[in-house]
Amino acid sequence: MVNKVILVGRVGKDPEVRHLSSESSVANFSLATNESYVKDGARVEQTEWHNVVAWRSAKYVEDYVRKGMLLYVEGRLRTRSWEDKDGNKRYTTEIVSDNMFILTPKDNSPNASSQPVTVPAPESTSIASGTPADDLPF
Repeated sequence: MVNKVILVGRVGKDPEVRHLSSESSVANFSLATNESYVKDGARVEQTEWHNVVAWRSAKYVEDYVRKGMLLYVEGRLRTRSWEDKDGNKRYTTEIVSDNMFILTPKDNSPNASSQPVTVPAPESTSIASGTPADDLPF
């Protein structure tokens, strides 16, 4: 099974970073992706907004990511649910970021790093055998 998302879009607002402890932080920000097409001879622009959550790269996001930057985000979809104060069940779908880097040229963003930040993923294993995926014969 695969749960993989790759987005390239613009950051909608400056990230919100919460420091949960001295060792743990989480960054949240919105990312806009655009799609354009022609309908009845007119060009139509459609913007989709995505909520991005960055755990392991929260410090990078806090230091370098700003509103308007073009950003590459790789991660996975996660849907959460909760009950609001009226007892209604609410849902949100977000992208949990595993890897990201800034695509905005450094000239346009003085604090931006031109180097990608790759967050190490857990070692993948074969579901059937429990052996590391690198040991598989194909």
